[in-house]
Amino acid sequence: MQVAVVPYTFLQPLPDAAMLPRLTPPRPWQPLDDAELAVLVPFVARQGSGRPIFDIRARLDAILWAACHNGPWKDLPPEMGPADTASRQFRRWAHAGVWSRLLKAVAHPNAPAPLRRLEHWICRAYRRALRILKLAGIVLARRLGLHSALNAPASMLPDPDLSKMLMPLVRAKVVAMIGRCDNGMIPVLRLAMAVHKLVGGRSRIPRWLAPP
Repeated sequence: MQVAVVPYTFLQPLPDAAMLPRLTPPRPWQPLDDAELAVLVPFVARQGSGRPIFDIRARLDAILWAACHNGPWKDLPPEMGPADTASRQFRRWAHAGVWSRLLKAVAHPNAPAPLRRLEHWICRAYRRALRILKLAGIVLARRLGLHSALNAPASMLPDPDLSKMLMPLVRAKVVAMIGRCDNGMIPVLRLAMAVHKLVGGRSRIPRWLAPP
């Protein structure tokens, strides 16, 4: 079946201001329809060298199934193809920035309706890709306001933006305390430690705290 591909020209220009933080309502997995596939194809189409994907719909269905079910890749139903093939493709797209571009696209106010329907699935896939995207991925999801793409409540995760905002205040306190007695530095040091703890996030976060 020929599927009309939807170009993603709606992404220009991307607004600079972050959107209001929100959690995306869960949506149970189901196979992609033609409109949803058409809006995803421009993001995942092969670029440069490498073998083309034989059945892009089946590959996307498999990856989104795994993202929505949040289990190991080996749980992928056999009719969806080899689990290692889906896992390898998912990681390749993560390294290529596909999931980051999709997250930006779905957060855009001009996103087409088929893409908006996929917001929960894209957030779940992006959350799975955070193992590869690391801190840069957390920062992007925060700035876009898509907290369903985070693997824990935002307050428990590192926040470099908050660090940039608060550290000048700490430095100002240090400068104000220079020349005073040693005991005067204790409140400043405590403040610095509190800021570091706040913006650094928790080192261990239970998986059950992740958004639905």
